[in-house]
Amino acid sequence: MAEPNSYEEQRRRQVEENKRKLDELRLHCLSAAVREAAVKPMPTPELKLRYLRPPPPPTRRSGRVASLPKQPDYRNKKTPRRGLSPDRVYATDEARDYAFTKAKELNNQLSSDYPSFIKPMTHSYATRSGYLHIPPQFKKRYLPWSDEMIFLVDEEDGEFPMPYIAQHSAIGSGWNSFAIAHKLADGDCLVFQRVHRTKFKVYIIRASSYYENEHC
Repeated sequence: MAEPNSYEEQRRRQVEENKRKLDELRLHCLSAAVREAAVKPMPTPELKLRYLRPPPPPTRRSGRVASLPKQPDYRNKKTPRRGLSPDRVYATDEARDYAFTKAKELNNQLSSDYPSFIKPMTHSYATRSGYLHIPPQFKKRYLPWSDEMIFLVDEEDGEFPMPYIAQHSAIGSGWNSFAIAHKLADGDCLVFQRVHRTKFKVYIIRASSYYENEHC
């Protein structure tokens, strides 16, 4: 019977040792705290509102700049071009052909003693170009090889002096003033008749006359 008593004694000692270790580690208190936390409801977290950042204050202009007058805004603004009819900027093909045909008829009626050429007006020539190019064949046969002043004479005998630039075969600065003064427009046709070495009689056939004569 000594062996069973020895076994029971050893088991009792082991249980006491384990209990002592549990007391040292305080595991039973930890288990109770876990059970209590599981039953206790969790507090609702406080929500914090986010506020939008206020817009930055307007930029302050310095006293020197603020005293200046407000500058005009030129963006996306088109200035109307001079020398154009307000209701017709580009000629139709019919009006353009009409003016060219009339210019050829006039040119054929002019005296063959005075050479001439026909120059149709484009939008650029009629409004903003500072040059008027002369046909190369006419330039080679009848115009000087060096720069000179030439004169354009309109149908009212008004003379307009302007430089001839031989290198570019063109009438230079002054042409734009002539175009504006005579209200030239896209599609018009001009007949230049050389009546003197450096003088041209200019006849204007207007594209707008197509509507006056054909659609009265």
